[in-house]
Amino acid sequence: MISVHDLTKRFPLPGGGSLLAVDRLTFAVQPGEVYGLLGPNGAGKTTTLRMLLGLLQPTSGQASIAGFTSSRHPDEVKRRVGLVAANAGLYPGLTVREMLLFFADLYAVPDPQAQNELRRLTQLLGLTDILDRRCVNLSTGQRQRVNLARALIHRPPVMLLDEPTLGLDVLASQVIIEYIELLRREGKAVILTTHHLDDAERLCTRFGLMHLGRLVSEGTLAELRERTGCQNLIDMFLKLSKVGPALSTEYP
Repeated sequence: MISVHDLTKRFPLPGGGSLLAVDRLTFAVQPGEVYGLLGPNGAGKTTTLRMLLGLLQPTSGQASIAGFTSSRHPDEVKRRVGLVAANAGLYPGLTVREMLLFFADLYAVPDPQAQNELRRLTQLLGLTDILDRRCVNLSTGQRQRVNLARALIHRPPVMLLDEPTLGLDVLASQVIIEYIELLRREGKAVILTTHHLDDAERLCTRFGLMHLGRLVSEGTLAELRERTGCQNLIDMFLKLSKVGPALSTEYP
């Protein structure tokens, strides 16, 4: 469903030369998988997602979703993707109902189907009490629930979640966690980037650990534990990136 092969992105620098943000990245995500694309700030995670969406042209390599290459068919890719990002905004003057139906119309969802999806998502995400409230009057947690519904209104087979819990409190973050479990049950192919590694351990079926634009290791949690000798993702990162106290044990 999601395929990334030798994906590379260099950004030119003002004084000459270039910055290598993503370096020959290769991985795949199948329906029903939640793939944790994890790494510190500057690892290349968000740049990778932008190339997947067709928002950035790769320097080399390619990414595709449902058989459509992101660089050649970005509109077809976007029709099949739902994006949830920490900095996604809502139209403040619209009500929640208007907002969701507006996005359904953007995706050319027929009105009867859009109304059915609106009812389904309202129930799933607890939007009943705020459905006719203007988005400007929503709390941070309520806005994020509307963003979750917006990303699903066109029933995409692929979901990209870029730091979806950033800035949220414990209760609002729990909504995101339950949402990801729902996506997995519905058989969607999901990529999750997050700095909340304890949540990632609980939610993701496989992991790709990135450092300085490269995929330094990939596998299930059990496979990564066996490969690194570490029990949690934090220690794995310290060891694989060769920083911090885990330097005492060499990683091949």
